[in-house]
Amino acid sequence: MVELGTWSLTRAALLILMLPRSLEECGRISLPASTVRLGDSITASCTVSPNCSRLGSEAQILWKLETEPQPGERQRRLEDGSQESTITLPPLHHPRALLSCCLRWENTLQILDQAELVAGYPPAAPHNLSCLMNLTTNSLICQWEPGPDNHLPTNFTLKSFRSRGNCQTQEEPIPDCVPKDAESRCSIPRKHLQLYQNMGIWVQAENALGTGKSPELCLVPMDVVKLEPPTLWALAPSPEVAPPQPGCLLLRWELWKPSLYIDQKCELRHQPQLGEASWALVGPLLSQTLQYELCGLLPSTAYTLQMRCVRWPLPGQWSDWSPSLILTTAQQAPIVRLDTWWRQRQLDPRTVAVQLFWKPVPLDKYSGQIQAYLVRPPGQAGAVPALCNTTELSCSFRLPSVAREVVLVAYNTAGTSRPTPVVFLESRGPPLARLHTTARDPHSLWVGWEPPSPRPRGYVIEWGPGAPSPSGSNVTWKMEHNGTISGTLLQENIRPFQLYEITVTPLYQDTVGPSQHIYAYSQEMAPSHTPELHLKHIGKTWAQLEWEPQTPELGKSPLTHYTVFWTNAQDQSFFTILNASSHGLVLHGLEPASLYHVHLMASSKAGSTNSTGLTLMTLALEESELHVLLGLFGLLILLICLCGASRFCCRPRKNRLWPSVPDPAHSSLGSWVPTIMVEEAFQLPSLRDPGMPPITKITVLEEEEKKPGPWESSDSSGTCGLPTLVQAYVLQGDPRTPSTQPQSQSSTNDQVLYGQVLGSPTGPGPGHYLRCDSTQPLLGGLTPSPKFYENLWFQASPLGTPEPLVPNQDDDCVFGPLLDFPLLQGLQVHGAEGLGGI
Repeated sequence: MVELGTWSLTRAALLILMLPRSLEECGRISLPASTVRLGDSITASCTVSPNCSRLGSEAQILWKLETEPQPGERQRRLEDGSQESTITLPPLHHPRALLSCCLRWENTLQILDQAELVAGYPPAAPHNLSCLMNLTTNSLICQWEPGPDNHLPTNFTLKSFRSRGNCQTQEEPIPDCVPKDAESRCSIPRKHLQLYQNMGIWVQAENALGTGKSPELCLVPMDVVKLEPPTLWALAPSPEVAPPQPGCLLLRWELWKPSLYIDQKCELRHQPQLGEASWALVGPLLSQTLQYELCGLLPSTAYTLQMRCVRWPLPGQWSDWSPSLILTTAQQAPIVRLDTWWRQRQLDPRTVAVQLFWKPVPLDKYSGQIQAYLVRPPGQAGAVPALCNTTELSCSFRLPSVAREVVLVAYNTAGTSRPTPVVFLESRGPPLARLHTTARDPHSLWVGWEPPSPRPRGYVIEWGPGAPSPSGSNVTWKMEHNGTISGTLLQENIRPFQLYEITVTPLYQDTVGPSQHIYAYSQEMAPSHTPELHLKHIGKTWAQLEWEPQTPELGKSPLTHYTVFWTNAQDQSFFTILNASSHGLVLHGLEPASLYHVHLMASSKAGSTNSTGLTLMTLALEESELHVLLGLFGLLILLICLCGASRFCCRPRKNRLWPSVPDPAHSSLGSWVPTIMVEEAFQLPSLRDPGMPPITKITVLEEEEKKPGPWESSDSSGTCGLPTLVQAYVLQGDPRTPSTQPQSQSSTNDQVLYGQVLGSPTGPGPGHYLRCDSTQPLLGGLTPSPKFYENLWFQASPLGTPEPLVPNQDDDCVFGPLLDFPLLQGLQVHGAEGLGGI
């Protein structure tokens, strides 16, 4: 409370220094108590002195709790002229609160006085009071639990007194013991104690709101004495002390020196270091013995040992557990079964080399540790030298050919195991069938078989990298004692990418069967490299490739196939797949003088690997071959052109490039209607001939019927029944262009020339036409004839120029062949129905 008051006064002084001098000591707060119970309300008053000259008569006093304004209950003027304001605060729910009395002065709120409100609870009664007599410090040490926090400063005091009875009467008080640094323990020194006299002890707690007292403890100091723990030691073997039996430990201990005159008893606890076993308690052990043989333990097992002691038979407190001591029990003879396997090799007719293998199988969880193995002939004592005395799991020795058995034992310092006879049996049993393997994962292999008949009593399985070595150092083996199984899982010394040879041998009652072998991988990898491609021969459109097959590699999966890829200069790719036995390939269908890139890919079940690329170029064609190809190509083009021309000429369609010839002045051409289109087209003379005159009229002359000539068609039912010479009606030139031929010209500009057709279908000679002068005008506005370069159909004619007839001097007409009139194909000759239409 002193510290609290000092803090409040200091804070109030600081606040006063901040006030104007005219308001100093103008007011003060009065409280019934500065500390209240948490949750209770409190009433306060603030009195303003009449010495405050600058305060008006009606000045109002205001209240604040922390920063919150609080309404005052009333304000009154006292007889001495001072003003007083009272307030009842609501229940406090915080251990600390600041109450302020304020006054409004010059439009500001000035604090006249402040008071700190402290709230809490009365102290709870301390509990769990206990005391121990410590002979090391020679003092009585008591400790307690103070109880819940009461939010108020609390003082604890350990009080005691001496008493002759059961602490009912107090004889002599003992000075109070005040703990240091708020500790919950306190020590009463030896000078205030009577070791064998009763004492009454309690703890008192006190704060601003009340006092709490613990239950009183009545005790005799020596009845609560606590000894220091003893020190454990292992009892070393000596001539006087026999070595411990298997499962036993010999130990001794030393008591704490200040407690040597005190009668006491001890307890020993032990626990195996390995495993999760709980502590086992042994006792009581009398302190006078100072040594003990602990039995019933597991052989060859390390144990942790601890000990504690207490005053006995008088009352006392158990000491703490001593530091741990670790001891290992003696081992016992090995309790194991030895699985054995052997290999024999005849050195000469009288000597056999034997390689013996074995594996220990513990038959007891706590079997003794094996120190070494001993191989000796049967029926011989230990004085005879052994065949093998080794710590390894295999041994090689020689025997006479007639020897059929040896004895194998395991031993340690405690003794030997039961002898295991090893009988070398002959292989006369039936073999296994269908031995197979499967890789379960990269570190295990499953080996399966079909059990023979009769069923074996067990199997021996051996495996190692490749073929077993003569020494057998790389061979791992195991024995299966169940003859009905059809397989086993190999998990020891199995690595990926390693080829293993696995051997399975059936074991029968008095014999063994022949061993069966199989090779397997737990995991294979792709080929490390691919054979290199070589070009053997090359032609214009083919190339022969070859490669040298690689020898199988250990840890690599066997090849399943090859794939050959080739790519041309246009990035077109091709490939073909070959079996693993192939070592060459001929590429067909290549282009001459072309560049190709080829590579080989070797594949197995585990993956594929590509070879280095090979670039080759096919041979070019020779000059003679090139000429032959060009000639064939030219003939092909010519054949295509001829076929196209014949198809174009023989199509039954009207030439749209030649203008229609009008009917000149109601001539007889008006009744000439073509009936049949001639299928055969004749080659006509060229229009470039300047001697070809223009044609303006055609007249057909009828003659008497004559015998048909050799040119007449014998088939009148066909589509071409007209004479072949009267098939064309050709406009040979432009009527508006004067002819350059020597002929009679009219003086008029509209003079038109006509021609007469002479000849008969029955005549032996060819027909001719007669060109005459005429004044008959043609229809005006005719479309001019095409030029020679505008109608390719009339460009050339393979036929020779026909011989013109000798003209008649009395007639102004000129004779010419009918082949000059291609438009006569559409003429119809009247009066010659028997001959067919022209």
